[in-house]
Amino acid sequence: MIVQMENTTTSLIEKKLHALRDENGVVTLGRVLTLVILARAGHSEMAIEAANFASHEHPCRIIVHVAHSANETTRLDGQLRMGGDAGASEVIILHGYGELAEPTETLISALLLPDAPIVAWWPHDFPDSPGESSIGKIAHRRITDSARADDPFKSLRQLSQQYRPGDTDLAWTRITSWRIQLAAVFDQIGSVPVREVIVEGAERSPSVVLMGVWLANALGCEAKFITQSERSGMDRVTLVTDEGPIELHRPGNTVGVLRQPGQPDQQIAMPVRDLNVCLAEELRRLDPDEVYGHVITKALQSARLEEAVEDAMDGEVSS
Repeated sequence: MIVQMENTTTSLIEKKLHALRDENGVVTLGRVLTLVILARAGHSEMAIEAANFASHEHPCRIIVHVAHSANETTRLDGQLRMGGDAGASEVIILHGYGELAEPTETLISALLLPDAPIVAWWPHDFPDSPGESSIGKIAHRRITDSARADDPFKSLRQLSQQYRPGDTDLAWTRITSWRIQLAAVFDQIGSVPVREVIVEGAERSPSVVLMGVWLANALGCEAKFITQSERSGMDRVTLVTDEGPIELHRPGNTVGVLRQPGQPDQQIAMPVRDLNVCLAEELRRLDPDEVYGHVITKALQSARLEEAVEDAMDGEVSS
């Protein structure tokens, strides 16, 4: 069910939502959170699709603010999606024009679920300091996506400088399966020292930088980045040891190959993680991701890694 409401207010939208439930007998499942999506005009449907997918695991109310031109006459158009058009959630889309093009707590407060955690998600560009924005201040978790920003590495630097507990980035979430497999390798090699980590992948992938920084910081070694424009995402991580290289390589989109000295190659299921899966993972936890917090701040700003990270972010990397 989709209902359009033009030139309206959030108070009228909330009343209409209650009326639709009563008229159509829509059963509201136990909503576990409110997901607030801050989108740009023309880029909201992909985010809504991912949120609907995640709602089957995390029933929620989804509020989508779509920012239109601030130069137009101030007005608010609304759209309500319920039932089959909203997954296991209810979707409220707010199209803001003029002064309402800027999402604020005042604008959405009437639509928030009482006593439920709030998660804010910026699918593309995000404020200079997400944690200090009007919506960010009331959110328990703040999800950004530096990989989809206009300038991914500038955004990564920005997140590093403005980090607040509760922040996370989908560029970090995309490498979860890589981190799990490599952590298992750490357990296997025990005290064997790693001299250098080499991370390879796409030229504009912040996930490549985050992976290299995490590994180098955890293993106390140097990091090297090898990127090429024709590559997609991250496809190879090598740990250089005195006993030989340990390599985790994903040549395609589904299967990785782990190569270790003196052992047969091991094939591992490592499908590329799409937006739906990454968002669902982030909604599973509402406490701060302390590992990400350390990587994005102290590790990323480490003097020992500064030159390699700066070269990677500035595009001055080996290829």
